[in-house]
Amino acid sequence: MFPSRRRVPYAGRTVAGGTAVGVIAAVLTAFAGSSAQAADEVTHHEFQVNCTVDHRATDDPIVFPNMPGASHEHSFVGNKTTNAATTLNSLNAAGAYATTCLNPDDLSAYWWPTMFRGNDPIIQTWHQTIYYKSGILDYTKVRPFPPGIRYVVGSPTATLESFRDSPGTVEGWECGDTAHNWDFPASCPAGTQLNIRYQAPSCWNGRDLDSADHKSHMAYPVNGVCPASHPNPVPMLEFKIAFPADGDESAIRLASGRGYSWHYDFFNAWDVPTLAALVSHCINGGLQCNSRGFDLYKPNRGQVLGDNYRLPGRP
Repeated sequence: MFPSRRRVPYAGRTVAGGTAVGVIAAVLTAFAGSSAQAADEVTHHEFQVNCTVDHRATDDPIVFPNMPGASHEHSFVGNKTTNAATTLNSLNAAGAYATTCLNPDDLSAYWWPTMFRGNDPIIQTWHQTIYYKSGILDYTKVRPFPPGIRYVVGSPTATLESFRDSPGTVEGWECGDTAHNWDFPASCPAGTQLNIRYQAPSCWNGRDLDSADHKSHMAYPVNGVCPASHPNPVPMLEFKIAFPADGDESAIRLASGRGYSWHYDFFNAWDVPTLAALVSHCINGGLQCNSRGFDLYKPNRGQVLGDNYRLPGRP
């Protein structure tokens, strides 16, 4: 059972009509019926966010808070204000629409090491995809992230073996007909994309929004169930990141090193009721949703957000 919300710093986050906690409860109740109806037709339990790169900087507000320039270079998507001094308050203060994501109320920060060809950064000009999925078998038990939770997935010091054998599914680097490469392929068909997917842990200890190593407060499920030490299922992030490829890939590198040093960071600052609505409708409801909470293959299940990617009634 998910722990009492007293452990999560919702206090002070209010919306019209009451506290954010009350809104979450109302949203979860509203969508309980759709969750039950999906039981015999579920193939997916996810939604996606789509965000463009906003800026690059040698900052990492999780690993090196308040230490500008202390990190290797990262590419930042989502909240446009992210820097070395970023906090939950600063992310929220940016306000709706201060994000490169399609969802104006996703003020979260996402980042990964910049890719270079020689000494030149490889520019990503299109929307990158970040999936929010169920990492456990009983997808109806997944609950939204608490505000302010943050963590790192992967490691810049990983070896090829530790990257390949990660407890989360790692599809490795892929382009053209080559896949499951734990380091960069030597070449890719010109004009294609070099892609990588890496799944995050999805079990939270219910207590800490961060930890000394920025990982220990999270854990991967075991046999489809959250372990007793981390009993609270939250969405499983899966970054699907794409870089342009031009044939010869022998000169590419990450700011952190070889391809197996791939990692990413997440700092949650979603609007509470918006995230609750997407989790309930799409993950708990067993749907394959886009950023509006709409499943193209099950249109009868409806769309949880408006065409402006916001909750109904929000301009």
